[in-house]
Amino acid sequence: MGIKVDQIVLRHIRMPLVHFFETSFGRTYERDIILVEAIADGVSGWGEVTAGENPFYNEEWTGSIWPLLIGYIAPRILRHEFASLEDVGARTAHIRGHNMTRGGAEAAIWDLQARLNNEPLWKTIGAGARREISCGVSIGIQDSVPQLLQKIETELAAGYQRIKMKIKPGWDVDVIRQVRQRFPGIKLMADANSAYTLHDIDHLKRLDEFYLMMIEQPLAHDDIIDHAVLQSKLETPICLDECIRSAHHAEQAIRLKAGRIINIKLGRVGGFAEAKRVHDVCQENAIPVWCGGMLESGIGRAHNIALSTLPDFTLPGDVSASKRYWKRDIIVPPVEVTPKGAIQVSDAPGFGYELDTDYLESLVVRREVLR
Repeated sequence: MGIKVDQIVLRHIRMPLVHFFETSFGRTYERDIILVEAIADGVSGWGEVTAGENPFYNEEWTGSIWPLLIGYIAPRILRHEFASLEDVGARTAHIRGHNMTRGGAEAAIWDLQARLNNEPLWKTIGAGARREISCGVSIGIQDSVPQLLQKIETELAAGYQRIKMKIKPGWDVDVIRQVRQRFPGIKLMADANSAYTLHDIDHLKRLDEFYLMMIEQPLAHDDIIDHAVLQSKLETPICLDECIRSAHHAEQAIRLKAGRIINIKLGRVGGFAEAKRVHDVCQENAIPVWCGGMLESGIGRAHNIALSTLPDFTLPGDVSASKRYWKRDIIVPPVEVTPKGAIQVSDAPGFGYELDTDYLESLVVRREVLR
């Protein structure tokens, strides 16, 4: 069954975070988010471009998304007859990089097709291996260790099954030691966001004493080879994030033994079709995966929930409750986590939640309608 998009509406919204979020890239106090609404036969599907406000995680940022969608992506999508949803990503594959922008548009069309079929998005993508997903949290770099310990205490009390803490040089070994002393039995991982090099091998080897679940992307954002060298020196599993942008990258990393776990982010790989391919490569090679987050609004969060019901998502992901980030989300009800640290999967059509339309419109900074 084919699909043809008649109209695309772009919205730039600005949402203040409940608390600043700091990584090795810097601090974020509010999110500028681009939403893509794809319309066909009077029905709307929604996607979220998950790039940040600055080109630090990858080459994309809020300012680059708008002209790319208007000038290159929308013209290739509008009025084109897609025989299959798998063809949507291929339609813009000639664009170098910018997977998050392409993926936001692609996700909107998958959501649109789910709504046209009157079925949940997880069913449209061929998932549904579980009726609830296990949740962890990502905790940014704090002003002090006591502040970090208090945040971990709060999240554990809320039921979250895994704690991920951001690290960088100067905020790593000694901080993790204090976390482990306070919480000796929790599932704990560290995310470096490419803050180290191979010159730091001896320093990173010190992390082995803390029996971490994994250390995420310790080396360069575009590197696989050096990660293979580092993994051979560490007992702690390396999880690859930024450097895995496609199923081919996943195949290369697995062949080189560059890591033992892969984080799949929907935007980073360009949408659902490629995310499924990455998932399948990992599953075939017994590499567990989990779903990473990019401080998404409720739309992107709901997409991550659907993605996480694919069978190889066996580790708790970064999909957490709306209230961790937003005083008010743009979906109703907000995403909620059960006391045992899980999210129930919705059977409602599309991404599974209603839009809080009035609140969403109050956040719009600019809008563009493309026909």
